[in-house]
Amino acid sequence: MTDTDRPWRRPPRDHFPGVPAWSMPASAMPEERFDVSPLGTVTPEWAWGGANGSGIRVCLLDSGVEADHPLVGGLDGAVDVIADEDGALEVVPTDPVDNAGHGTACASVIRSVAPATLLTSVRVLSSGKTGSGAALLAGLGWAVEQGFDVINMSLSTTRTDFCADLRDLADSAYFRRCVIVASAHNMPVHSYPWRFPSVISVASHDNPDPMAYYYNPAPPVEFYARGVRVPVAGLGGRRILTTGNSFATPHIAGICALILSKHRWLTPFQLKSVLYLAAENVAVPDGDGGTRVD
Repeated sequence: MTDTDRPWRRPPRDHFPGVPAWSMPASAMPEERFDVSPLGTVTPEWAWGGANGSGIRVCLLDSGVEADHPLVGGLDGAVDVIADEDGALEVVPTDPVDNAGHGTACASVIRSVAPATLLTSVRVLSSGKTGSGAALLAGLGWAVEQGFDVINMSLSTTRTDFCADLRDLADSAYFRRCVIVASAHNMPVHSYPWRFPSVISVASHDNPDPMAYYYNPAPPVEFYARGVRVPVAGLGGRRILTTGNSFATPHIAGICALILSKHRWLTPFQLKSVLYLAAENVAVPDGDGGTRVD
């Protein structure tokens, strides 16, 4: 499948596939055929059984990635957000390195869940694991324009002056079928973009099963994934254990990559529905190979 086969990658249409926009009479527009992914009996096996993430492009906004780490196994690309001579930010190719280790750890989690995904690193954090809101906006805007299938954001900003622009980018990603998976803040403070409904928000649980995740019926956090004593890649080829919502998030990003590699036409709305139906505390075996929702 090429990008031009995907309706959300083609030039904008005057109307949505199949139905007219802006309340025009249905008879005014010819119907357009489009592929769909019917949601049958959703189980974890239906959702991602047999999938490895192949064909799915995942972008990691973080501190960079040590690409030659054995737990990462290479990258499809690496870019950096830097200021030019006039102070304007631009996104440029860079070496696949990481001076902080945060991005490398997250990349190794995604790779452990969805080993065949195509990973691209966008460095927006410094060696001190901090960055500017402007760099975050520039990196996210670039990622959305590049049409990645999944964007992992194990970071957030508490600066409200960036909130509106971040929300616009998150909405643009949603309409382009670009799924943003974002970490909740580790502290009980308001930060962004994880609080936006157009993203998939993630916090931690202490179940050691990397594929076990839970739906939270009391948002703003929507899902909990493994985030306590997670085995990840450390800089210099090391392997370490670490804890935090940052490392729960790439588990869900990896599971999203698995689901999308098996069900290519899912929209972000449908994907979030599949995540809900396949969550550990929602999907209950019914004895006939399906599930029921308690």
